[in-house]
Amino acid sequence: MRVGAVIVTYNRRELLKQTLAGIEGQTRRPDHVVIIDNASDDGTDDYLAGREFSIPTTVRRLSENTGGAGGFATGTQVAYELGLDAMWLMDDDTVPQPEALGELVDGLGRASDLMGYLPSFACSLVLWKDGSLCEMNTPDPTWDFARPLAMGADFTLMKSCSFVSVLVTREAVHAVGLPSANFFIWYDDAEYTQRLSKYRPGIFLPSSKVNHLLPQNRGVNFGDVNDGNIWKFEYGVRNQIASARVFRSPTLAASLVENMTKQLTHSGVPWRLRMRLVKAAAKGVVFKPVIEQPKSTR
Repeated sequence: MRVGAVIVTYNRRELLKQTLAGIEGQTRRPDHVVIIDNASDDGTDDYLAGREFSIPTTVRRLSENTGGAGGFATGTQVAYELGLDAMWLMDDDTVPQPEALGELVDGLGRASDLMGYLPSFACSLVLWKDGSLCEMNTPDPTWDFARPLAMGADFTLMKSCSFVSVLVTREAVHAVGLPSANFFIWYDDAEYTQRLSKYRPGIFLPSSKVNHLLPQNRGVNFGDVNDGNIWKFEYGVRNQIASARVFRSPTLAASLVENMTKQLTHSGVPWRLRMRLVKAAAKGVVFKPVIEQPKSTR
């Protein structure tokens, strides 16, 4: 299996350095690295232009910031064009531990032998920088997640996960298309991996570990909404409602409403910001995720 690591970066040069060091320090190195620079203006382009890479690397600098969703759509397309068999997707604040990729690749092989099919993706155990569980990146299991455990496996079945260390197979990308670029940010990873799992379930390998260098270890909580971050929550709400409509899954919409209600109750979030969230949900009813098929030169 020829693997390409795909990193999307935007104005986090110092964190990107740690991500690249982690990738180059893998016991099972990727065969290629694809870096998508989302029009950073912090000197990232100069750093990448002057850096020596020990793994074949393609750097694609975009003319504008297309968000994480646009970056991963482009990065997956570039890796697909290179003829790679799997794409290892991660943000620029992800630091993979040395065995991370090897465990994902080996796990896919074991799963294929045991289950009789190649899973669409394999995701890592995401830890915060102090080694505790990263609250932001807990994968979502399938209803029969324990089926492989009953067969003696060391992995479970997953319905969705984040783009913080997930290895996506080429044939799955061929089957379901690229990540939806017009999501821009938030919930793009959940939508894409759910789309992948409808083709074939993914797997979770706790033996593959990465550290997510978030400023604080906290998941998405609507009680944290303020004037500075409301725009991200608006994208997340719109994108989840749109996904619920596309997947014909009322439970997705219901879970969002439940979380918003619980987390906003007794919070100090102003009503004007709460109304913006409601309007974002209304936009999601008519918003159409764009799904493009990958193009290949192979």
